[in-house]
Amino acid sequence: MSDPGPDPAPPGSEPTPPHGAHGRPLSRRQKWASYKDSPYFPATVLLLILAAAAGLFAGSYTYAMANPTPHQIPTAVVSLQETARGRAFVTAMDEALDTSLHVHRYDTGAEAREALEEQQVFAIVRLHRAGVSLDVAGASGAAVAQLLTESAVKVGDRLGVPVSVTDVKPLQKGDPRGLALFYISLAAVIVGFVGSIQLSVHASALLPLERIAFTIAYSMLGAFSIAAVVDWWLGAVDLPFFESWLILAFTMFTSGMVFTMFNTLMGRWAMLPTWGVMVLLGNPSSGGAVSWPLLPSLLGHIGRWLPPGASVNAQHTAVYYQGHQRIFPFLVLAAWSLVSCTVFWVWRHRHPGGRDHMPQHAAAATRTTPGRRDYSSWIRMSR
Repeated sequence: MSDPGPDPAPPGSEPTPPHGAHGRPLSRRQKWASYKDSPYFPATVLLLILAAAAGLFAGSYTYAMANPTPHQIPTAVVSLQETARGRAFVTAMDEALDTSLHVHRYDTGAEAREALEEQQVFAIVRLHRAGVSLDVAGASGAAVAQLLTESAVKVGDRLGVPVSVTDVKPLQKGDPRGLALFYISLAAVIVGFVGSIQLSVHASALLPLERIAFTIAYSMLGAFSIAAVVDWWLGAVDLPFFESWLILAFTMFTSGMVFTMFNTLMGRWAMLPTWGVMVLLGNPSSGGAVSWPLLPSLLGHIGRWLPPGASVNAQHTAVYYQGHQRIFPFLVLAAWSLVSCTVFWVWRHRHPGGRDHMPQHAAAATRTTPGRRDYSSWIRMSR
């Protein structure tokens, strides 16, 4: 009768390490290789990334918004009846604002008002013999209008010059701080790339054209939902509905395709550049929460060229400067969308989704039992 050998280890117990040469301790290289193949390595990397992202997120918003300081405030000065006292007022106003007043001189009030409607200036100073009239545009930035008003009153009192202040572009009653447009643009940006992430996770088998089509679809529906809730339900802002809807949809589509582009180029780490461009840099520099003249100068220039800034810019003009819409923000959104779609299409074979990445038996399973297979597992098998 043969020896049955040692009893098998009970379930759940640790296996006995082998004897001899195979029982030697692992080298550092072997331990590192084993650690990299374990689930602990990506978990540790994500832990460090999330910690850094949290600090950068708080830092970017604090840097841009916690202490807004005027850097350059374009201001129209109507100099038809300019006097020595009026010139002294403008000089003192500039000094009070730490030389941030960027003066544009106009011969008539009509020319100055047209410049304000075109958002080339933030205020109009009319110098006349009786004193000074200051027209501010609260819609161009509540903080800027408040800063100009307070500075003008203080300078007038110091120089003995009567100052009258009028808000010629007031904010709507439901949005006294002018933040609603920033919030709806922020919602479009975040839902835009989150929607693209969800398509990659739950509908990874979509072909490239199908993925773009579904991105357009959720952008149109999501944008309609945002505009309807803010305008029709809450009544916070009276939107030019169709134009605002299309701006939000364009923003959401652009944001979704930006993630798709980075997902094509970087795979599972696509969230890092997307979050950096759209949230860490794009939203604080958009001019929605703090007007561009009060942002740090570099952010004020960069924000115009990023999708969040373009969205806020277009939305702001649509609501408060109707008839003076500019093409630049739409060109910015179009450029980001075009580049993203082009990169995705040219390198679509690198994108982790698509039915063409599946083995034949898996593709056949999609036809026989749709919705009951794990697409992500097929993609991992095909790599």
